[in-house]
Order: sequence, then C-alpha cells, then structure tokens
Amino acid sequence: MPIAFDQRVTIPPDVLIQELDGESVVLNVATERYFGLDRIGTRMWSALTTLDSIEAAYDSLLAHFDVGAERLRQDLEILVTELVDHGLLEVHDR
Repeated sequence: MPIAFDQRVTIPPDVLIQELDGESVVLNVATERYFGLDRIGTRMWSALTTLDSIEAAYDSLLAHFDVGAERLRQDLEILVTELVDHGLLEVHDR
C-alpha cells in the first residue's frame, strides 16, 4: 500500500530508539526487529515522529537539506515503508 503524505506516523508502544552521536538504532522489543539510521535517517525519524504529517516532515526536511524535492520525496517514502514493514512505525490517517 503506498504511503500518503497527508498521513501521520506514530511509534508503536514496543519500539525503542537509542541515539548516539547523531545516529540511531530503532528496536521493536516484541519482534526483536531493528533498524539502523545514519545522521540523515535520524533527522528524518525525528521529523516524522514529531510533526503532524509526513508532508510536514517532508517540508521541514526540504528546508533543511540541499536535495531535490523529488529525490527527498522518494527517499522519505522508502524510509517510511521500510520502517512500517519492520513494525517500527505505524501510519494513520490524520
């Protein structure tokens, strides 16, 4: 199912994140699945989990990084899809 940017993401209750020197490890303690995030992925995670929608995160990241709009949209969609597939994020309608 494609990700709609007007949706929002939440962190499931069984998911923990540990950040160190700008990089992070996200762990679902129930499934023991984890995902490593580099500095950019950690910044994306932060925007996704603190702003009202994926679109708001996209806008914030676009203003922060020197990247093409379409490239960022694709990268963000890929990251959200992978995190949802690993049970590390949930997507909801706003």
